[in-house]
Amino acid sequence: MLLSGTNIEHTRSFNRRVVLDAVRRHGPISRAEIARLTSLTAQTVSNIALDLQQGGLIRSGGRRRTGRGQPPVEMSINPEGGYTVGLQLDHRRLAGVLVNLAGEVRERSDVEIGRAAPDIALPLMARMVDTLLQRAGLDPSRVLGTGVVMPGPFDVDSLTSVGPTTLPGWRGIDPAALLSKTIGLPVLVENDATAAALGESLYGAARHLRTFFYLYIGVGLGGGLIIDGQPYRGAWGNAGEFGHIVVAPGGIRCFCGNSGCLERYASLHAAHEALRAAGYDSAATQDLAALAAAGNPAIMGWIDGAARHLRRALNAVENLLDPEAILIGGDLPETIAQTLIDRLDPLMPSVSARRGRDWPRLIKATAGVEATALGAAALPIFDTMSPSFSLLFKNGGGHPASDHRPATATVS
Repeated sequence: MLLSGTNIEHTRSFNRRVVLDAVRRHGPISRAEIARLTSLTAQTVSNIALDLQQGGLIRSGGRRRTGRGQPPVEMSINPEGGYTVGLQLDHRRLAGVLVNLAGEVRERSDVEIGRAAPDIALPLMARMVDTLLQRAGLDPSRVLGTGVVMPGPFDVDSLTSVGPTTLPGWRGIDPAALLSKTIGLPVLVENDATAAALGESLYGAARHLRTFFYLYIGVGLGGGLIIDGQPYRGAWGNAGEFGHIVVAPGGIRCFCGNSGCLERYASLHAAHEALRAAGYDSAATQDLAALAAAGNPAIMGWIDGAARHLRRALNAVENLLDPEAILIGGDLPETIAQTLIDRLDPLMPSVSARRGRDWPRLIKATAGVEATALGAAALPIFDTMSPSFSLLFKNGGGHPASDHRPATATVS
């Protein structure tokens, strides 16, 4: 990729996002505080704040009482300044939420689907977007965009066409382009683990974290990585494919072609396999939380085995990435997620085992069952509000850049 120098339009866009991000994270906040946080001049902050107010993205509140002088006006995100739609597609269902800029769910929809193939799922997605907007009485012009979340990995020969954790039929399909053409809105597509990490960053337990790893336990197993407030996607959008780390060489054969992958031991598919091996039929394995609460030997054995393999893998994550914390969430029932966290304690020694930590090494995700759909809805918000260093450069072609260096403001 060739990088050329910045021009003033790039700088304005970057600074605008810097100010928006400061208001989102720290509001209500005064202009002077934004200037101190971002190193922008007071005049630049005032100009950007006025522009954002006129665009309806932020609003002025009351004046904070201070000891002397004119009390500063505080600004905060205007929840009704814009809306986003989040769609979550998995093997059995399509879920959707319409949220405002504060992350408050205005409308939601959920439909069971027999097959998640493109010819079925794409028309359903388009109808769901229309339904959500109609129920809320919103004009599409007030919607920043639509985020779509699907299980990854994307377009990897050995991993995208086989096994119970993948969606068949999507190889070579561009869902963002096809859906955007139908609904007339920008569409962003992300894997479920990264989207869930974004949802937690905006609305959940990671609101005050800048660098963390999100362990997403669903039918499969994935990882979402947020570095300095930005999602890290890798060269082809498949970073965090945690489930296909080999933790038991020569172990259970995996659908990817390897043996002993972590996903074969620490996933909902693995939990159901353990129950079926113990003689339970599929109907009896649906309520995993109830089985765990009753101390079912098969499910408790699965939790112990998953914890044993995860402990080693998470040690590698901590030593490699040095995150502030590791979050555990996904589709696991909350009681099982907490039991798993308890089983993982104590974690193995790593660079994260230090004194004076602000956060525990392991945190249970708190955005709830809608975390992934909320993460999908967060995609257009991040695209609109979050500063990225790559905004300061022109992309010379090829695959989109994934630059995650710290975002510091540029004075204009």
